[in-house]
Amino acid sequence: MTNNVEEFNDYRERMNGKLLGDNNKIIKRIFNLDTNAFAPGALDVKTKELLGLVASTVLRCDDCVKYHLETSYNHGLSKEEVMEALSIATLVGGTIVIPHLRRAYEYWEELETSTEKI
Repeated sequence: MTNNVEEFNDYRERMNGKLLGDNNKIIKRIFNLDTNAFAPGALDVKTKELLGLVASTVLRCDDCVKYHLETSYNHGLSKEEVMEALSIATLVGGTIVIPHLRRAYEYWEELETSTEKI
C-alpha cells in the first residue's frame, strides 16, 4: 500500500521547487503572500488553517484540502475540530462537496496513522 501523505508531500515539494526555480516574480509573490497570510496575527494559526480548510473544501480543491488538513494536524487540531469545520464547509458548499468530504476524512485517517506531528 502506498503512503498517500508521503506521496502528496513529495510531489508538492518537487513541483513547488520547479515552479519557484523558474524565478517568475508573480508566482514567487503569490507563494509569499500565501505563507504570510497564514502566519499568526489577529487570528491564530489554527483558526486560519480551519478557514483555509473550509474555503478549500467549498472550492473543491483536493490538494488544498490535503495541505490544510496536514497543517491542521501538525498544529494539534483534533479530529473533532477538523470535522466540525468540514461540516460547515459541507453546509456552505452543498452536497457537491460530499465527495471531497469523504476524501478529506480518508486523508485525516492517513495522517493519524502515517505521520508524527511536528
